[in-house]
Amino acid sequence: MHSVAQNDMVKAPNMGDVKYECQTCTFCSRDFKSSSEFIQHLRDVHCTREGGSFVCRYGSNGVCASLPLDGVSDRDYESHVNRYHVNQVTRNPEQWTVFSAAQNLPAVLNDPNRSKQTTFFTRTWGDSFVDRSGAVSASNRLPDITWNHFQSYLVKIGKRYKRHTRFEKQHTAPLTSHIGNQQNGNDITGNYGLQDIPQIFMKPHLELSNPATFASVFPGVGDGGNATQSGRLLQEKLSHYLDIVEVQIARQVAQKSSAFFHAMTSQDTIMAQMREASTNVRQLRSKLRHIDEAQVREALRVAKLARTRTHYLVVLEKLHLMATVHQTQPMIQLLLGTQDYVAALDLIGTTQEIVAQELVGVHCFRHLPSQLMEMERLVDKMLTTDFEKYATADFNRPLTANEKVLDEDKLVCIISGLLRKKNFTFVGTYKEEAIVAIKAIVKQLVIEIIASADEEICLTGAGEEAQSLSLGEWIKFLETATGTLLMLLKRVKAVYSVMLQTADVSAGKVQEVTTTVMDSEVFLSLQDHKVVQQRLSDLLSGVCNYCHERCANLVSNESLERSSVTAEHIARLSAVVNDFIGGCEEICGSQSVALRVAVTNQGTRFANKFHAERKSKLALLLDSERWKQADVPGEFQRMVEHIGRREFEWTRQSDDGISSPPSAVLLVDGEPFTLVGAALLLVQIVSEYCRCAQQLPIISAQLSRSVVDLLRTFNSRCCQLVLGAGALHVAGLKTITSGNLALVSRALQLVLWLLPHVKSHFQCLESNGANLAGYETVEKDFVSHIKEIENKVLSIVCSLVTNQLSSWDARPPVPSQAFRNISRHFVKLHEAIAPILPDAQVHSIYRVVHRSFKDRLREQILKYNIINNGGPQHGVVTSELTFYLETLRTLKAMPLDELRDETLNDIWNK
Repeated sequence: MHSVAQNDMVKAPNMGDVKYECQTCTFCSRDFKSSSEFIQHLRDVHCTREGGSFVCRYGSNGVCASLPLDGVSDRDYESHVNRYHVNQVTRNPEQWTVFSAAQNLPAVLNDPNRSKQTTFFTRTWGDSFVDRSGAVSASNRLPDITWNHFQSYLVKIGKRYKRHTRFEKQHTAPLTSHIGNQQNGNDITGNYGLQDIPQIFMKPHLELSNPATFASVFPGVGDGGNATQSGRLLQEKLSHYLDIVEVQIARQVAQKSSAFFHAMTSQDTIMAQMREASTNVRQLRSKLRHIDEAQVREALRVAKLARTRTHYLVVLEKLHLMATVHQTQPMIQLLLGTQDYVAALDLIGTTQEIVAQELVGVHCFRHLPSQLMEMERLVDKMLTTDFEKYATADFNRPLTANEKVLDEDKLVCIISGLLRKKNFTFVGTYKEEAIVAIKAIVKQLVIEIIASADEEICLTGAGEEAQSLSLGEWIKFLETATGTLLMLLKRVKAVYSVMLQTADVSAGKVQEVTTTVMDSEVFLSLQDHKVVQQRLSDLLSGVCNYCHERCANLVSNESLERSSVTAEHIARLSAVVNDFIGGCEEICGSQSVALRVAVTNQGTRFANKFHAERKSKLALLLDSERWKQADVPGEFQRMVEHIGRREFEWTRQSDDGISSPPSAVLLVDGEPFTLVGAALLLVQIVSEYCRCAQQLPIISAQLSRSVVDLLRTFNSRCCQLVLGAGALHVAGLKTITSGNLALVSRALQLVLWLLPHVKSHFQCLESNGANLAGYETVEKDFVSHIKEIENKVLSIVCSLVTNQLSSWDARPPVPSQAFRNISRHFVKLHEAIAPILPDAQVHSIYRVVHRSFKDRLREQILKYNIINNGGPQHGVVTSELTFYLETLRTLKAMPLDELRDETLNDIWNK
């Protein structure tokens, strides 16, 4: 804690037991029973606030004579009144204890037991700054110290102090009396001190040889006549200075004489202690001399001998090391003879390290480092050459189904040595040899085909494409090539496994080793192991991709285009390619797209040709179609039944081998369909697309789009030929009848039934989730076309009804000719569409015609102002309607509940 000034100290209040008498205000002459009432009176009457502070006005001149301004709070004001204005009768004497001590300001401010006060920093600082609620109790942690605790100390020190005082008086009394006698004897030095001596004599170096110093010490020595008198005065002055110094010395000796005599009295004790200490030192030296002779010298001699022995052993070890290094070159030759390249390289590296660290400066080994470097380069060259020879021999041996690694031990030794040298180019070398072997295999197969062929075959490109082969021979050649290449890939995979396991062992990643990998130390870092692992992975995938590229080149476009390719050929080709791709994926773990793309391109060309042929066939069928009902052969009925079961593989013959006779209609889910020949052939063509897609999934997406295009062509062409009356010129029809329109509508309805089955079939085949939104558009087009055909039929019939009713009049005979003609038209329409269209569609058509008939008849009734009043004209109209309804009932064109007599009452409503 820092020191605190006295004005920063706060006395702890200790009021004691104070008693107050009854108070009387000298100005108001009022008596108060207690001091609290008197204080309250002074606060209310004789006190004012100025600037937030209390100002006491209790005095003769209106201002307190004792303290004009004392604090800012009620507590401070009460303390002021109690101190100066309240009559205090008795006060107990103040008893000071250790707890009445003052406090410093930091202790007051940091007191954790005090609560915050709003007036703390605005109160007047003084001895009453700290409020005390009561006396501070004694701490139970401090011991109770009494006078008895100091009694023994005082007794001991008191005796010493008395003896010291008596001794000091005895020794200082003679000197004091002597000095007093001198002073009483008018000693010339009694009133002088060292300050009277010139300062030049006080300097540590007083050089009289210096003229200036000599002149200041002996002034007037060279003045001539007064020399004797001045010399006498100088002598007296110097004597006076000497006396002053002697008196000061005597005084100082007198003052310090007690210490001198005390030292003299303790001299004997000190000498005794010195003699004892000298004896102890002599004994200690004797013991040390004995220990040195008995123990230390022999131990030091043993340590020296041990150090000498160690030096001899180090020299011997160096000699053994030199002998070992001397045998390095023969040992390297021996290791290379046994193809232990890693051990040879380790020996070279270890020897180089020993020569550089342990045998520095040995003259006989000055040429050894360069020789070792040359041998290391020779080993590296040997490893590269041996690996190239091994790769060539490995790929030149015959291929077998169960491929094994050639000279696995030798391969492991070579790979370990190359890894030890961090020469990772062997992976690229093996990859190049594999590519050369693949080219040689393909060329060899082509040469064998040429040798076995009867006719002359020419080679194109790089000598890998044989022309003039039949399609079967060409696919068989591809099958042989892929099988041979798979065996080669298995051989590459076996060597790859040995290389990878050798790298794992060299990097310390020892797993379950299935090959003969030699035990060696870990010398391949993790970073280098990652590099080797990546290169080996690239080796396997690169060789596999090259095989795919070679096989893709074998897929000759000319060979396929010159032959009549069928779906079976494409399926066989796809099976060969899938087997090869599966085998490659099993070997290298990755897929290659080159060969798959080549086969897909061939499938795309086949699909384009397939679609072009059938689209052209459909166009010819539609152009030659007469739009008349055709008989349905039994094979078409079975085809539709299979399609209903989502089965597109079917035979033309029935299961029992007996051909079914043709029928007039096609039953689709129990519903009869009257169709034209083009519609039946369209279903057959679509089923061919589905069978081809099921047989060749690689072109299923393209065939699905082709089906959509074929259906759009069928829809648009039917619209042109029938609704557009194109059949009048193409097929030579005389007119387009309602029956023709009904047959087209029924054919479109059959396609609508077929669409969900076809769409579901292609969805199952397309595992990649291809978009099949084209089917929805085709379905909307077909529905719209059917609606147009129905509107065309309605427009024809409604125009006939309108023409007949426009000339009708409510006159006998009944039925009139107009109503007879209308009935005849209705009968012809029913005869045309009823055998073709379903009853629901026929009823729908007649509902529209019936509604149009009522509208036209209502117009005529309004025109002739015929009223439903039972008159003659009303009777004629009723008879006409009865005839009309009877015709519809006879035809069963509409349900009977819609042909009641009361259903025609709305024609009288305006």
